[in-house]
Amino acid sequence: MTVASRLAERVLVGDGGMGSLLSLELPDLRFPEEANLAAPEAVLAAHMGFIRAGADVIQTNTYGANPVKLGAHRCEHQADEINAAGAKIARDAREVAGRDVLIAGSIGPLGTSVEVVGGTSSSGAGLYGRQAAVLEGRGVDLIVLETFTSLEELTVALDAVRAQTHLPVIAQITVQDDGETVTGTGGEEAARVLGDLGAAAVGINCSLGPQSALAGLREMCRSAATPLTVQPNVGLPMYRDGRVLYPDASEAYAAEFAAQAVALGARLVGGCCGTQPHHVAAIRRAVDEHLPARYTFPRREPPPPPPAAPTADASRLARRLAAGEWVVSVELDPPKGGSLERLLGTAAEIHAAGAVEFFDINDNPMARARMSSLMTSTLVQQHLGVETIPHLTPRDTTARGLESQLLGAHAGGIRNLLAVTGDYPPPGDHGGSDAAYQVDAIGLVEIVSALNGGTDRAGKTLDAPTGFFTGVAVNPTADDIEVELDRFRRKVEAGARFAMTQVLFDLEPLRAMLEMLGGASPIPLLVGLWPITSHALALRLHNEVPGITLPDAVLARFAAAEAQAAREGVAVARQLLAEARELVAGGYLVAPFGQPERVLDVLA
Repeated sequence: MTVASRLAERVLVGDGGMGSLLSLELPDLRFPEEANLAAPEAVLAAHMGFIRAGADVIQTNTYGANPVKLGAHRCEHQADEINAAGAKIARDAREVAGRDVLIAGSIGPLGTSVEVVGGTSSSGAGLYGRQAAVLEGRGVDLIVLETFTSLEELTVALDAVRAQTHLPVIAQITVQDDGETVTGTGGEEAARVLGDLGAAAVGINCSLGPQSALAGLREMCRSAATPLTVQPNVGLPMYRDGRVLYPDASEAYAAEFAAQAVALGARLVGGCCGTQPHHVAAIRRAVDEHLPARYTFPRREPPPPPPAAPTADASRLARRLAAGEWVVSVELDPPKGGSLERLLGTAAEIHAAGAVEFFDINDNPMARARMSSLMTSTLVQQHLGVETIPHLTPRDTTARGLESQLLGAHAGGIRNLLAVTGDYPPPGDHGGSDAAYQVDAIGLVEIVSALNGGTDRAGKTLDAPTGFFTGVAVNPTADDIEVELDRFRRKVEAGARFAMTQVLFDLEPLRAMLEMLGGASPIPLLVGLWPITSHALALRLHNEVPGITLPDAVLARFAAAEAQAAREGVAVARQLLAEARELVAGGYLVAPFGQPERVLDVLA
């Protein structure tokens, strides 16, 4: 009997969360799929538990067994072996149980950006096809693509698997409480697209728990022409003592979920993370006894209309640049501790001189922890009444965390922002060498542009749009200027409104870059200058710091100046600032180490 005929004949019961179950049973595992090789009997026992509970379909312990995810543990070379072992253990469980259960080869997302998975067979699509081929070769009955948050990536995976195997494919996506994916795709659209691509069944799995999965399933009902499946987490996870734990929902709750799922048209009902054999047994009883749903799941109301455009005035920086007026900012580092006293004193002294209207605040320069640039900027504005330009890097937090920080900063009065990729953490930085980097500077600009448009990154409506004036970095001395300018153009397309150059000690690279851009920058440009204080520092910047280049003539000037190198640094910066007026919209000065007030010498 085929998979399609079984789904048509009766409601099938799926298994539960293999990965979560194995992680609890074997806490020393680096990743659940490792058990296929290190503890096959434990995997067999987990399968048997679900089969004895009444599962008609069991999924191989291969969800994350792709080279990308395994690469995080330096096990990418074992991908085929782990998948083959996972399929064999599931077949052994079926043979031991003596029941004609279906074996579904589990394939999850690659755990990387959608851009990586699109395109040629040598990219992510090829990895999906390879994993499916290994599972098919080891005797699985079907493939289940599960826990995809992006419809785009799921369609890539579905196409790749169907091109590589002859097996039926179930395509499952994960949703939030509103029945949409984190990227804003509704269940109705997902069901239609996946069905048109030839999925044998479409559905919801994982998600935030049974209720969010049912919300997605209700949306899928509207357009699905293929059988529906639903296999949610038992509830929200929690992290405790180094372990991810799930609530142990009652069997009555699991049975009620199954009754509602069947009422909505599901032909395969099971569980995902945290779902144990006794939950599956409750689902089995509910299906066999045709348990009626006791509660009516509410229909999701359409989203409210987009909010009106912001009414707040543009930032002073935006107004000055729009009017073509020359602007100057001073770059300062946030404190390494919790006291702003010295920074506020320095900023007040510089601002009182009258030549500087703005302060741009670094975000953890050199990838070392300092006070938050957004919080520092907010406090500087509140204490001194001067406008700031906080730098923000996606290095240290997730995309969701960036959105949260930005919304808070906007509420605190921040309107300008410089989106930068940021310095990568140095090797050997114990406890801090990891970098988040879910997006780069271009992605960060896209996030800010979405907030300015009244939605979050996933397209969810905010209470009101933000009004950020977003800047980006550009380096005229980049090793590959074509790549640099391509990224610059993409930043502008993403919504950048102004730019700040890398620190320069010669304007010829800037002139050359502007010529390549057609004679002028597409957005107002501020040139970066640094009145450095010694020949030794000049040599270090030139030879050790990526992106900074000092011409031989400038290095020679610092060498000849000897003890007067600091005075020479002021002279170089002053000369370049004067010459830059013909080329750009303004400048920013990097304050000398330990002597930030010396920028006033440049402006005197």
